[in-house]
Amino acid sequence: MSVLDTIKEPIQQELKEFELTFHHSMKSDIPLLNIVINYIIRRKGKQIRPILVLLSAKISGPIGPSTYIAASMIEIMHTASLIHDDVVDESYERRNYFSINALWKSKMAVLIGDYLLAQGLLLSVKNHEYDSLRIVSDAVREMSEGELMQIQLSRKLSITEEKYFSIIRKKTATLISACAASGAKSVQASDHVVGLMALFGEKMGIAFQIQDDLLDYQLKSHAGKPSGNDIKEKKITLPLIHAIQKSSPAEKRRILSLINQGKADSGVITEIIGFTNSKGGIEYSISKMNEYRDEAIKVLDYFPDSTVKQSLRELAIYMTSRSQ
Repeated sequence: MSVLDTIKEPIQQELKEFELTFHHSMKSDIPLLNIVINYIIRRKGKQIRPILVLLSAKISGPIGPSTYIAASMIEIMHTASLIHDDVVDESYERRNYFSINALWKSKMAVLIGDYLLAQGLLLSVKNHEYDSLRIVSDAVREMSEGELMQIQLSRKLSITEEKYFSIIRKKTATLISACAASGAKSVQASDHVVGLMALFGEKMGIAFQIQDDLLDYQLKSHAGKPSGNDIKEKKITLPLIHAIQKSSPAEKRRILSLINQGKADSGVITEIIGFTNSKGGIEYSISKMNEYRDEAIKVLDYFPDSTVKQSLRELAIYMTSRSQ
């Protein structure tokens, strides 16, 4: 049994119910749309976000229809954001499969993403789940702000550690936080518990994004993510930010010049990764990732011991030790 299978054990039956709600909410009367949606469903990922919604609900109370709607809405919104991201990044692969824009072109991909966003919103409105709608809508807004902040700062190559954490909190951690908060809210947990779960998700989401950024500094790629991809896109993340802070003015100018040229071939990427390692950027980033992960796990101390609590703890560890 895999680590993820162990994490899912307390919510096995609930995951089956979620699948039914999710698939039903994705259906359309348009044949072409259904073809694309079926392609998306068949190539689903690990479903970390709905798992987090369900676990966050079950630690506070019995799961019901509101929880399945919250989990489905978040998975739909997340899927839409990935489709739009692939268009923006001109990426033709997603989880080692062709992306939607690779198969059906960018215009179709944008429209599919828009359709899913609308379906996610309508799912909550039709079922009068306004609390979940507010939580997820706030998250989508912040995700967009985070992406725009990153684009703006990548043009100037002037990102600081403080700005980096602001960006990843918005673009990644806010949706993970929304998963945990909406799960708790769906079972009528107190505002205090909803706030705790939101904090748990935020801390875990920050750690998750640091781990994702660290993958870019591996000389060999994992699970289809090419090493140096962020460098090619002029995205300066925590490992390099720390390395630059520890470098001389001349070293800083050279590294930023290499990135700014926009011609990051394998030789340039290897040099930048070597520089980042030599300045302790990787080691520092791992320590910060572990710090946020441990802070997330500490939040769970509020709850009594249970298999659900253990699964949430293991999920936080899993999300920061993956090699994908």
